[in-house]
Amino acid sequence: MGEITEVRLSGYGGQGVVLAGLLLGAAGVLDGRFVAGSNSYGAQARGSGCKAEVVLSAFPIDFPHITKADILVAMSQGAYDLYYRDMKEGSGLILYDSGLVKPREGLEVKQIGLPVTESAVRKLASKQVANIVFLGALTEITQIVSLPSLRKAIREHVSERFQSLNLKALSAGMALGRKSHG
Repeated sequence: MGEITEVRLSGYGGQGVVLAGLLLGAAGVLDGRFVAGSNSYGAQARGSGCKAEVVLSAFPIDFPHITKADILVAMSQGAYDLYYRDMKEGSGLILYDSGLVKPREGLEVKQIGLPVTESAVRKLASKQVANIVFLGALTEITQIVSLPSLRKAIREHVSERFQSLNLKALSAGMALGRKSHG
């Protein structure tokens, strides 16, 4: 990734988008990078749109908000439709849940569909960890943060009761990421 990488994680309330952003940012800090982040929610806590934005940089961050994302993670059709236009053309990457999102054709960005929610349900019997499966795939595909830092972020920020499941979800996502790009 470049000196500055801007990531927008998006979906709807209840999918764990904000936790995914927190974990990505925490892993970036553990990797020694400068990190800024913000979250936004729809009017309802569950079911309405939400996003987490994470800026990772080798240098101090002057502007902590994203105008054009390097990476978009879309966990719902509504989020995809809302944010696909706000990508860096030519170099952007969209990762979307292939079971929930129908992508647009002809965009000047690379798009990779991953059966994230399906994989979370099939392998872990829990769609609640689809966000962590996505983080694993994102990390495998982009190397945006190191795996040890992401594992440590999970251990530090996820309740002990759910750590094992989340670490398994991370591994499942990494396997999905490997499978998606050879």
